[in-house]
Formats: sequence, C-alpha cells, structure tokens
Amino acid sequence: MMIRSAKLSNYIMVSPSVHQRAKMRAPQSLPLIMEPESNFYIDPIVVLDFQSLYPSIIIAYNYCYSTCLGRLEHLSSDEPFTFGCTSLYVSKNVLKQHIDNIHISPNAVAFLKPEVRKGILPQMLTEILNARVIVKNAIKDNDKKEKPSKALKKLLEARQLGLKLIANVTYGYTGANFSGRMPCVEIADAIVSKGRETLEKAIKLVNENKEWGGRVIYGDTDSMFILFPGCTKEEAFKRGHEIAETVTSLNPKPIKLKFEKVYTPCILQTMKRYVGYSYETLDQKEPKFDAKGVETIRRDSCPLASKTLEKSLKILFTSLDVGEVRSYVQRQFQKILNGKISSLQDFIFAREYRGRSNYTENACVPSLEIAKRLKAADPRAEPRQNERVQYVIVYGSPYQPLIQLVRQPNELIKNPSLRLNSTYYIERIIIPTLNRVFQLMGEDTMDWYKEMPRRNIYRRFHYFFAKEQNLKPQTIPQYFLSNSCPVCEKPSSNNGELCFECNLNSQASTLTITEEIKELESKFNSIVKICQNCTGCNDIEQICCSSDCPQLFRYAQTKFDLTNIPFLQKLLEKLKENAASHFQF
Repeated sequence: MMIRSAKLSNYIMVSPSVHQRAKMRAPQSLPLIMEPESNFYIDPIVVLDFQSLYPSIIIAYNYCYSTCLGRLEHLSSDEPFTFGCTSLYVSKNVLKQHIDNIHISPNAVAFLKPEVRKGILPQMLTEILNARVIVKNAIKDNDKKEKPSKALKKLLEARQLGLKLIANVTYGYTGANFSGRMPCVEIADAIVSKGRETLEKAIKLVNENKEWGGRVIYGDTDSMFILFPGCTKEEAFKRGHEIAETVTSLNPKPIKLKFEKVYTPCILQTMKRYVGYSYETLDQKEPKFDAKGVETIRRDSCPLASKTLEKSLKILFTSLDVGEVRSYVQRQFQKILNGKISSLQDFIFAREYRGRSNYTENACVPSLEIAKRLKAADPRAEPRQNERVQYVIVYGSPYQPLIQLVRQPNELIKNPSLRLNSTYYIERIIIPTLNRVFQLMGEDTMDWYKEMPRRNIYRRFHYFFAKEQNLKPQTIPQYFLSNSCPVCEKPSSNNGELCFECNLNSQASTLTITEEIKELESKFNSIVKICQNCTGCNDIEQICCSSDCPQLFRYAQTKFDLTNIPFLQKLLEKLKENAASHFQF
C-alpha cells in the first residue's frame, strides 16, 4: 500500500541493508505507563481511550519519511547527516523558505506541515481509516435489514479488523529497526513522544480541573483511568463524556478521546492487571465482568485457580463483603480436601512441550518429565514440539521432589492408589492467586485456610477394591481398613466396624447405611446414563477414555466407591442379627 502511494507522488522507497539497519541509533522515547494506585475501589472509575492514537498522530502532525527534516541539532550544519538507516541533506535556503511551516516534535525532530507537503503515511492512513468507516457503515446497514446476512457480516467484520490492524502497525513499520524493511528511528520516536505528550496533557487537565472532581489513578500508552470519589454511576458517565469532549477539542483532528466504560466496583492490581464490573452505557442494567491480565483469563495455571478467583471476585463485587468471600473460599478448600471433585479438568495443568533438544540436561519441567515417560513406554508417543502436555500433581512420600509427583490425568483415573495433592493445589496454586488480589484489602487467604477445622484427608484408595483387583498399596495406611466408624465417622477400635453407640442405635445406623448404598448406586447409574447417551453404547465396560470428558473421573471414582457396597451390606446383616438377638432376649 505504501509503495503504491509513493509511486503516485514519484517517490522511491529506500531498501537499507542489514548492516545499515544495525548502525541505526536506538530508540529513545517510551510511551507513558503510570504505576497504578493499587487498591479496591467502590467509587466509579471512568476509562477513557484515545481512538487509534498513533495513526491519528501521524495524520494530525504530518509525520512521514517525506516530510521529516531531521533532528534540530543537525539542521545547523550545511553537510549531509545521518537520518534513520541512510543520510539526509537539508539546505539552509529550504529551511528559511519554510521556517513558519515547520512542526517540532517533543523529541526535537522537525517536520513540514501539510500546507507545504502532504506526507505519504498520512495520506495512506487517511484512506485506510475512511475505508474502515465505510465498511463499518455497511455492517450497520446489513444489521438494519429484515433478514441480515450472517455471512456478509462476518466478511465485513474481518475486513474492518484487517484495516484496523494495518493502521495500527504503521508505527511498528517505522520502528522495526531489526527486521523492518524501512525503519526510521526519528519518525518512530516522534510518534511515541507526541503520544506521551498528548496523554500527559490530558492527565494534567483532568487533575487540575476541580469542577470534574476526578483524579487519574492509572494511565497506559493511550488510555487513562479516572477515579470520581463520592460520585454516582450516572454522574461518572456525565463527567466522563465531558472530559472526552473537552480533550478532543484541544487536539487537532483526527485525535479523539473516546469514552470507553465505567468500572464500579474495581480492583487495580498492577500495570495492565485490573478487574471489575463494567458499564459501557448508562442504560446497561447488568454489569459485565471484565478482567485484564489477572488469572481469570490466563492459561499458565489450572482452571481451578481461575474459577475460584472469578467466583470470589463476583461475590465481592456483588456483596462488598469480604466475610462472604471468606466463607465461599473455605467451603471450596473443604471440598478439595474431602475429595469432592466435580470435574478433573479443573485440576489439570497444560504446558507447552518445546522438544527434547530445547531443554538442558537436568531440566525439571513437568511437560518434559511426562514426555520422557511416554517415550520410554513407546517412542512414537512422544508429544510434538509446541504441543500442550496435560498433567496433575498427586500425593507422594514425604520429602519427595515435586517433579516426581507429576502424573498424566489417565494415570490418576486408572490407579486408585493415586489421589490429587490437595495441599499443593490449595497452598501453592489457589492461595497465591487469591492473595495477589485480596492482600490489597489487608486480607491473607492463608489465614483463612489455617483457621479451618482440620478433618481427615480423603482416602481415594479402597481396601476392598484393591483386594479384589490385586492392587499393591503404595503407602502404609493403604494396607489397613479405616479406623473410623462407617456411620458416625468417629474413631472406632473395631477395625472398620460400627462403634458401640451406633450398634446400640441400630435403627438409625441401618437407615444411614441404606441411604449411603442407595446414593452410591444412584450416582453411578446417573453417570452411566450420561456416558451411554454420549457414546451411543449400552455396554458399561466400553465407556470412552477421553481426558477431555468431564464425566470420566467421576465415572471411575464412583466405580471404585461401589466396591464398598458388599462391606456395607455385611454391616446391615450384623445389625439385623443384633436386632433379632435383642428382640428374642
């Protein structure tokens, strides 16, 4: 596009060599990124954003290769000077002739105004943005039809997005000093410094205007977050639009400050990390949960942490009560400790495998460890490069290295002696994730975990199932029956039998055991029906083994639990015998 525009004006594009690009001076200007005032805000926060800031600056101030005169320090010389990857010569007669039509950027680079010469980049960007407006209008016209075409809308959306991306990468074209075709650091620095100056002026205007009553608490490249203490949501909308109109009027066209949304409430964590309930229009009744950079939208952890954090934040934003969040988090901790896992997918990590040759010899990486085991069993089973490898963390012996606790999800499903390491997931995954947010309010989720009443950790390994399947126990407790009463769960000295009190109260014990058997059978039957409907197969033993299935772990676990039914039935028979003997007596 740029070559085509340059040809119409009889310009020839420069093609610098790699050696020339390497000699170009490094960029000096940086965009404005303020350190946010990290906190939990109940008052409304207005987000304002400059619409296509860098392309708008190029158009407004006529920044281009064809209009740049170089740095001011070089203009006093009557000799050629370094300009980007090449050299430039500007005579003093030309400077005197156009002295009143020269614009000086904040980084001290001179440009001709459009009255003298219209730049190639501004012309090209104007055409691109005008074309995007036409495409967006076509989308609106299509939506107004009685039967709008979905295929046409999809096509037009792709075109307007492509035009937007081309406009936004124009700055990168001037600043790509390593791999770019025609980089020019003077132009790139001028664009960045002017963008920084534009944002600084807008922030200063907001902070100094007492009538608006706002304060900028965060700014990032082309946007700013304005806090309005003591204001209602309606007042924040009104003042936000006033600020946007005022700042837009103070800047040359097409630079425009756009009203984006209102956060209430909101949490500012760090740079580029924030979350809150957003309202884009005043008529919007239900808020939208909007998160940027926090764990709720990131893939470098397991879904359990993301879901727990998102639910906790929604409770906090709705109730504004940390006590309710504490109760919810403690309930989740207790479910994990008790082994009440609704979906194994929430506990699965998925990390990229970079290939065996891209790791050091002693690298301790979970994806590499899984790949080694797969390759040892079958050389063809090694994951492909850049493939995401799934794994979970299980319990092991004390002081065992964490890398040895890594298992594939299918191993956990098939082997009942393995169980998820609830301590690791709670203390190393969920609590750090929650603390990064709730410590801003002076709360430590580790204290919430410590104040919970301690109970016996769930034992997934069943003595009777292991005995039936000839499975070898891997820890000492797995060699013995549980020493707790099957009914009241209190410690019992009868080696898994009912305690003395439950034997006396035979009616209540019989009812409890019967309900437990009924619940186990009902749960297993409901899962089997789901699997049969999904696979279209009535054979229970032919259930699929897809690790993406959320029911797979529940099916395997309930199948293990069914092996307790013979033991429970024997307890019922003993209770009947005891009741009969008491009746005869």
